[in-house]
Amino acid sequence: MYLPASIPSPDPVLSQLHLGPLTIHTYALCILAGIVAAIVITQKRLARRGGNPETVLDVVLWCVPLGLVGARFYHVFTHIGDYFYPGADPWDIIKIWDGGNALYGSLLGGALGVYIGCRRAGVRFLSFADAVAPALLVAQSIGRLGNWFNHELFGLPTTLPWGLQIESSNPKFPADAPIGTLFHPLFLYEIIWNLIGVAIILFLERKIRARWGRTLGLYLIWYGLGRSWLEAIRIDPTSDGFLGIPANMWTSFVAIALGLILFIVQGIRHRDPETSVYRGGIYTGAGEPQREDPAVDASAEAVKDADN
Repeated sequence: MYLPASIPSPDPVLSQLHLGPLTIHTYALCILAGIVAAIVITQKRLARRGGNPETVLDVVLWCVPLGLVGARFYHVFTHIGDYFYPGADPWDIIKIWDGGNALYGSLLGGALGVYIGCRRAGVRFLSFADAVAPALLVAQSIGRLGNWFNHELFGLPTTLPWGLQIESSNPKFPADAPIGTLFHPLFLYEIIWNLIGVAIILFLERKIRARWGRTLGLYLIWYGLGRSWLEAIRIDPTSDGFLGIPANMWTSFVAIALGLILFIVQGIRHRDPETSVYRGGIYTGAGEPQREDPAVDASAEAVKDADN
């Protein structure tokens, strides 16, 4: 028997939507909704920084595909035993539709996509990353609802009134746990942690004028701290470990360290305000970014006059 006060897991039927021969996974819809939310938020934040909001869509065309590839390969290579064994089907490695995607992998692949997109658009990578950082936490919060529909991402047993109901037939249900055991809803904890992080990062961004990659640093620190704690109490780990510590925890430690380095070093290197998100100057709304260097502007005008 489950306690009267607890969080039920959704009916498994709701994890998939069937439209004729087409099957749509609710988890995928949650991820898609998160991506859309991140795009809208980033467009508004980039525009407030003097950037062209349409640039976000150009970057997304690189970011999303590479993020999916990164998510899959991170998952595969932190689950070596599930994919590399005698008689294993090599095609299982690319069967992303069968499940198995890692958020840290999506961040790594997505970061490469952002770098490529920013280079093509003439936007500073760290400036764009600052704009997208809080949006990532919002997107991750929405995406975590998919874990709820999939009956996954739960932690140690608990008697707290917000314990999560998990069916005993779930492959990750502890063999020694009695039927009706409740578990910490890690997906819900991460949603709350991420949304609190959005508020804190936006506050600090205004308070200390965090630019030049420092907002990205705050994101890495905040998410790394939260994720490392969640992985410590998780009983359905999604990654192999080293020295008894799951790979996702090691990656969280790296994220925290990288965030601290970005925040401190960029704060020392760039004490001046960030006047433009563009490498060449300030975007004027049409054509190429306007150069900040008067000498470059004068030369360009002289060439233009000569052509006329």
